[in-house]
Amino acid sequence: MAQEKIEKFTRYETARIIGARALQIAMDAPVILKISEQKLKELRYDSLKIAELEFNEGVLPISVDRPTPRKHKEKLTVIKEEKVSDEEIAAKEHEIEKEITENAEQLGLIAGDEVEDFTDAEPVYKDEQ
Repeated sequence: MAQEKIEKFTRYETARIIGARALQIAMDAPVILKISEQKLKELRYDSLKIAELEFNEGVLPISVDRPTPRKHKEKLTVIKEEKVSDEEIAAKEHEIEKEITENAEQLGLIAGDEVEDFTDAEPVYKDEQ
């Protein structure tokens, strides 16, 4: 015998489905389930109760896609760190600063008539004086 796939919703999914359908009914969407006028009067034309009745009857064409974790194997590899000395880092920073000051006008950092007072001198700190 083939087992039937019965969809079991969580209470949060159920609340979301019924709420969405009740909003549709409140906005004058047609009722999917054939309900007699007497039954509608018993429900007091409450869209939430009508949506719940439709949900319990299983006539709503709403499905829920649950995300599942991806099951793939990934090998962890060691990250190779490059060993860079402080002098190389300082030289690279100095090179970048020099390039920025040379292209300052193109980058919009200074106006055309301003002169950049870039010097290659090391900064002097208060403690070193």
